[in-house]
Amino acid sequence: MAGKRKDVVMVVTGLVLLVAGVVLAVTIKEPEGIMRYLPFLCIGYGCGIFGGGMGSLSGRRILENNPEAKKQKEIAEKDERNLVIGYRAKAKAYDMMVFVFGALIISFVLMETGIVPVVMLVCAQLFVLGYGLYYRMKYENEM
Repeated sequence: MAGKRKDVVMVVTGLVLLVAGVVLAVTIKEPEGIMRYLPFLCIGYGCGIFGGGMGSLSGRRILENNPEAKKQKEIAEKDERNLVIGYRAKAKAYDMMVFVFGALIISFVLMETGIVPVVMLVCAQLFVLGYGLYYRMKYENEM
């Protein structure tokens, strides 16, 4: 029951943010400072939260009415084969991301983009690589 309440709260919160964003966007004629962005942030977050809550709520309702589908979902979530497939897919995506970030950084440098975006990309790349290295060392020590 707590999960259902959480989903309902997410739906209501999303709707409130969405309506607040639309009202702000329509009523403020000449926005300045943060008010230029706030309505659209509210609309974006409101849509995301509302969609997530409605998806969870409708999925929960479908599973409540169909015990066979609920059983199949539980089996699929706990199946080791599916877990391994997911982990392998994440590993491949991580490997690809390393090269994509590197190519993007090089292309930004060659296009003579400002220093700030390049440094931000380099910091993001180093953070992800450091994160991966940390967990690799942690898991090697555990096993």
